[in-house]
Amino acid sequence: MTSERSSNPDPAPDPRPTLVTGATGFIGAAVARTLARRGHRLRILHRPSSDLANLAGLPGERIIGDLTDPDSLARATAGCRYVFHVAADYRLFVPDPAAMRRVNIDGTLALLRAAQAARVERAVYTSSVAALGLTQDGSPADEATPNAPEDHVGPYKKSKYEAELAVRLLAANGLDVVIVNPSAPVGPGDIRPTPTGRMVLDAARGHMPAYVETGMNIVHVDDVAEGHILALEHGRSGESYILGGENLMLSEIGRMITRLAGRSPPRIKLPIGPLMPIAALMEAWARISRHEPLMTRDMLTMARRRMFYSSAKAMRELGYAPRPAEQAVRDALADFCRRGKLASLAFDPAVVPAA
Repeated sequence: MTSERSSNPDPAPDPRPTLVTGATGFIGAAVARTLARRGHRLRILHRPSSDLANLAGLPGERIIGDLTDPDSLARATAGCRYVFHVAADYRLFVPDPAAMRRVNIDGTLALLRAAQAARVERAVYTSSVAALGLTQDGSPADEATPNAPEDHVGPYKKSKYEAELAVRLLAANGLDVVIVNPSAPVGPGDIRPTPTGRMVLDAARGHMPAYVETGMNIVHVDDVAEGHILALEHGRSGESYILGGENLMLSEIGRMITRLAGRSPPRIKLPIGPLMPIAALMEAWARISRHEPLMTRDMLTMARRRMFYSSAKAMRELGYAPRPAEQAVRDALADFCRRGKLASLAFDPAVVPAA
């Protein structure tokens, strides 16, 4: 059973903090910055080993803890008005899937149960389009597209799918929680970088002479952050909302990135089948070296499907309005350049292209 909020929350006069998990990461930092601009009093939960670069300049309270530490979750949620659970273990190669499940499923349940015990007014849970189904014909999927086992390739997709089911059950049992499903975010602040950010950076450096064709949905990370706040204000409890942007083929994305970076576009389209044994060798070496492989069999399997999504529900119900993918790529490249990851750009970052 879903319930609609009777009025939009007005956080400005309320002294209770808003907890954000994952604020040291890419999406979480963007969410925290957006909340701070809206006048929320921030409380940020992070691990003692976290890189805090994305928290620079952010006001608010810091709590050291971990999703696998229930006591720290109780401390973090105590007295909060809202909770944004953005933290997740996002890797496309995991030597130990059980470790990912402990964070993405068990940790999510532990945090949201702590929020419920602390009488938090509303929570927003960051799921992923990875938790959703895909269409057979490659047309954009939405929140109602049926899920099939072949849609959940790899530990990350499986963990996010199971976590979302568990969150829906909590909502059915009284927790006011809205689910958002970002697609592939691109933009400033991707310091790690994420797998998508690494693709953008590699192409901009001229390190992507070839590609495996697939379809992706690219969204500006700041639009994803804005979508989180819109979900808090207008979302229905127990409902999920895709926060996506523009559906593009990987060849189109590669041409866009290289044009903006002043590089030659990738021209060699690689077949998936012959790459499978090479990916298996890369995975084997990754287990020995402890370095993430450039390619995995799960990545190749996912590439066989067009990962296209529709944000129509979020646009209709939340007022979500994503900008073009090119602006996301421009902002990402400008940020990589500012941080010394790129030597130069073929465009002026100060000039915003017309929509």
